Amino acid sequence: MPLGVSYAVTFFLFILLLLICLTGQLVRWRSKLPQWAQGVWKVSALVSQKPALRLSLVTLALVLCLFMAPLNMFFLAEPPYSSLSVNVTQLETYRLYTVPYYLYCCLLALLSCVMFQRVNFELKLILLTFALVAYEVVFLHGVAHRSDCYVLQLYGNQSSPGVLKEPKILAGVWLFIFYFTALILARQDELRCRVQFQLQQRFLGECEEIKTMENLNHLLLQNVLPAHLTSEFIGKKHRNQDLYSQSYECVSIMFASIPDFKEFYSESSENRDGLECLRLLNEIIADFDELLSKPKFSGVEKIKTIGSTYMAAAGLSVTAGQDNNQPAQDRERQHTQIGNMVEFAIALVGKLDGINRHSFNSFRLRVGINYGPVIAGVIGARKPQYDIWGNTVNVSSRMESTGELGKIQVTEETSNVLQKLGYSCECRGMIKVKGKGELRTFFVCTDMSKSQGIALS
Repeated sequence: MPLGVSYAVTFFLFILLLLICLTGQLVRWRSKLPQWAQGVWKVSALVSQKPALRLSLVTLALVLCLFMAPLNMFFLAEPPYSSLSVNVTQLETYRLYTVPYYLYCCLLALLSCVMFQRVNFELKLILLTFALVAYEVVFLHGVAHRSDCYVLQLYGNQSSPGVLKEPKILAGVWLFIFYFTALILARQDELRCRVQFQLQQRFLGECEEIKTMENLNHLLLQNVLPAHLTSEFIGKKHRNQDLYSQSYECVSIMFASIPDFKEFYSESSENRDGLECLRLLNEIIADFDELLSKPKFSGVEKIKTIGSTYMAAAGLSVTAGQDNNQPAQDRERQHTQIGNMVEFAIALVGKLDGINRHSFNSFRLRVGINYGPVIAGVIGARKPQYDIWGNTVNVSSRMESTGELGKIQVTEETSNVLQKLGYSCECRGMIKVKGKGELRTFFVCTDMSKSQGIALS
């Protein structure tokens, strides 16, 4: 009866510990769990977050194993202490053969301490040492008479089996052997776990570094290439002979230069051999780049800077084949891009005016805008350079070089589109354009009421 009760209580405790440990893995079926299991699930979630609770549960499980191993031996009937008056056949009723059985239970209990690999070696050492001392006291003193009677039952009074064959002596020897074996295994497990933890931490650190480098490369590449081209080059190996190119039917192109900067630039000891002049130019270009981060100019893409000339384009983010799907909507979108480019040019003028006020200069911007078909592509493999080519680019550059300070010069086709959008344009007349002969050009009026509310600084 005591044997069944003790095992029943232990079984219930171990089932409870098992539920606490495994219920957290049943997240998928949490809603289907019964009400009493919901409480166990909460305890399991708490245990997974608290290392002290996990260590307490492990210690409880180990103490139960170590305690239950020899417990039922104390509930067995004791044989009489006078071995001379007891017949050998009478000893069979006392179940003396259970002495080796409980020894094996104790040895298995010692080995159970090694099964928990995430428990530190010091706790295992303390539990194994206390268990060894308790087991030695039990087998060498507590049940020594039962061991003697078991020897009497096996060999009788006629012969002596020897010291090494007595169960109590064998129990002490085997307990020491398993104790040191368990300590060696526990120490090896701890060293292995430490090495595994260090390797895992190094692996996580390297993964974090790789992720950081990928993000850094992505940001650097975004500063060199347009955003819609970044995915083409991230994670792909391009050979030197590979060429990326894309044709566009309608792209608005702007050239904005500061002709006065050539006269402003000088190399003298006062400006540190031109360094201060370049510093001011860098400030101007950086302020121009800040405008690209505004949502209003998200469709504008900076192409490059050539000296003090700023080149940008709008309409390059259109995917291939999109221009031919819905002509009416595409035409409206293309015209909107041209209007955005004009607004961007007006914002550049405002930025430059703000810099003039702070630096006490009188720089003026000369802008030329044109739209039409272009070919965009990336040149170079190790240091890729994004650029656009075509007759539209050349005409836009001529609009800037033949323009006037403080004005935005456009072609006649661009003027017609801008007038449909509500802008007013002033006809300049026929001008001679290199490679194109004479072209009729227009100046965009930037003092209209439509552009008065734009934040220029």
